[in-house]
Amino acid sequence: MMVIKQLSVFLENRSGRLTELTKILGTHQINISALSIADTAEYGLIRMIVDKPDEAIQCLKQKDFSVSATNVICLLTPDTPGALAKVLEILSAEGIDIAYMYGYSYGEQAAIIMKAEPLEKAVDILKQHKVKLLEASKFYQV
Repeated sequence: MMVIKQLSVFLENRSGRLTELTKILGTHQINISALSIADTAEYGLIRMIVDKPDEAIQCLKQKDFSVSATNVICLLTPDTPGALAKVLEILSAEGIDIAYMYGYSYGEQAAIIMKAEPLEKAVDILKQHKVKLLEASKFYQV
């Protein structure tokens, strides 16, 4: 399965709240594979990929965290200038909208987590163009 379940958690901007979130996950032996934080004056939005998303949702909701799941994909590109632009050109030419993305590079590859609409069409287009997509089961092990 190429679709990855990403968690989105809204946190109040107050000291210790992120620590509390990560401690809960750690206590439940849930590993974070990728993390992105955006903030405003009142709250932060944490987007993360974890190895046990359903369990993470359950334990965070039990502790009164506002958490939801969103389907995303993770594509792999060479870690070279212009590699991401080539992929975005393909998606743009096919009318795929990118809501957001975040990524990281390791070795000679870059991993880009992306919320694209429509997601299934994006997956099909990327496969047709031989863009590497990371399977959910492998991403959770990163």
